[in-house]
Amino acid sequence: MDISQSYSAVQKLLRGLPSLKGPFESPDLTTFPPTPHEAFINWLQFAINGDIKEPHSMTLSTVDEDGCPDARVLILKNLDERGWHFAIKADSPKGRQIMTNPAVALNFYWPQLGRQVRIRGKAVQLPVEDCAQDFLERPAGSKATALASRQSAILDNRATLDERFREASKKIAADPGYVSENWQVYAVGPRSVEFLQGATDRMHQRLRYETSGSGEHWIQQMLYP
Repeated sequence: MDISQSYSAVQKLLRGLPSLKGPFESPDLTTFPPTPHEAFINWLQFAINGDIKEPHSMTLSTVDEDGCPDARVLILKNLDERGWHFAIKADSPKGRQIMTNPAVALNFYWPQLGRQVRIRGKAVQLPVEDCAQDFLERPAGSKATALASRQSAILDNRATLDERFREASKKIAADPGYVSENWQVYAVGPRSVEFLQGATDRMHQRLRYETSGSGEHWIQQMLYP
């Protein structure tokens, strides 16, 4: 099979895959709370109650120095009045990109519920105390991995990484209170948050929260599918 035939086969394969196969629960968008934070907590709890796998996973999108978008999946660490929290290494590609341009987007997708939440805003680094607390609450193995990895750098030899991990594990075991200065926690202060309830007939329901400034007052707008 030549490459053109392979591409054609992939297209047919994709066309045959089902998507948005409900039935899905239809929310009443007119009853949503006044802030997107409250609305998100409600949807997150609904996903947790429904045994959705990794409901706290989200896609973080940033922009690099050339203006090209970059995206990866992270875990939501917290949500409060400051925004949606995530943790990264300062010298990782995403860390460097946020330092240059703090405008980011987050996306949650719970396919079993047909639901998405889209967040656009500014990533703000949290105080040292928050960063330290997050690092200390990580399992020992996760701390060691964070210390051992030169994230996204070229790895010429797996044995080198294994050795770095062993040394990092020893360091963590010897000093359980050790905190990496390279560990940073950010909060995404939203300027817009959209809740999307998918439908099998594609007549999706969409509600967008927007704020003009401080985030103390939110405007709700229903959107076309």
